[in-house]
Amino acid sequence: MSSAAESVLTRAWRRRGLLAWLLLPVSLLFRVLVSVRRRLYQAGWLRSTRLPVPVIVVGNVFVGGTGKTPFAIWLIEQLRTAGFTPGVISRGYGASTESPVEVTAGTTPAQVGDEPTLIALRTGCPLMVGRNRVAAAQALLAAHPSVDVIVSDDGLQHYALQRDIEIVLCDERGDGNGWMLPAGPLREPASRTRDFTVVNAPHLPPRVIEPAFRMQLSGDSAVRLSDPSHAVPLSTIRAPRILAAAGIGNPERFFSMLKKAGLAIRTLPLPDHYDYADNPFAKAPADIILITEKDAVKCTQIDTIKSDPRLWVVPVAARVDGALAKRIVEKCRGRPTA
Repeated sequence: MSSAAESVLTRAWRRRGLLAWLLLPVSLLFRVLVSVRRRLYQAGWLRSTRLPVPVIVVGNVFVGGTGKTPFAIWLIEQLRTAGFTPGVISRGYGASTESPVEVTAGTTPAQVGDEPTLIALRTGCPLMVGRNRVAAAQALLAAHPSVDVIVSDDGLQHYALQRDIEIVLCDERGDGNGWMLPAGPLREPASRTRDFTVVNAPHLPPRVIEPAFRMQLSGDSAVRLSDPSHAVPLSTIRAPRILAAAGIGNPERFFSMLKKAGLAIRTLPLPDHYDYADNPFAKAPADIILITEKDAVKCTQIDTIKSDPRLWVVPVAARVDGALAKRIVEKCRGRPTA
């Protein structure tokens, strides 16, 4: 989708305006198809596979980023603390491979996707990427027999893989105008069942399914891209011209975090999963450029970008209600064996 068309739709999805109403008939047809597909899996007409270990799916019904990657990193850490050995599977947006591929030090974001690369770097967790999540999970368990719980990064609508826990994330945008694609931003009805709802926002948006657990993303330091050993607190950054760039699903969330840290920034929102084939920083009038970790895993692959001393990466961490981790662990331990 072109950035212009995406911008028009994004605006339309905020309210039930003329364009949304014109698209509503297609949206209703899409809703019927989604419902029929899910019922076919529930009835066993479409085949689904149960794995010998618990499966936790982390996803969203809202199109675009809601904070799944930092939440998945938090979840992996909580599972390890509880004594589990987690593994991760992912579709790997933009990945160039068809069959399952493990993310290693030798793979690149172009091969396996930017988000899986970031999760593997941050957690050191075994991670398998593949279009077919069942095949990816089976390959992961074959390669790492010690794995005793699988976290699926996205895949909420991939019903061919049976799951034990579904976690749905949303942010301050809530459900948008509440309609499904293409009249609204939802892949499935907002009322779909789930085990837990996690809200990545300062305040609960309207119509959020309760009970909901709160999540906040925080970052208090910046690391120089060309020299990761050099880190400074965000509060100490001073420069006449600071540019913040983000190629994520909701760039404004990153920009808001930096502004709350007291930084006066100009902003450069980029398309989600931006590949940096064209260097957007080459002629940027900036003394310091702040980017996300998701952007950094791709920038480090490009010589002309990774050597730019103006680039600093801002790591973020998810802060989540501890009660959620306890309930997830309880569900995993109470799962019957397949």
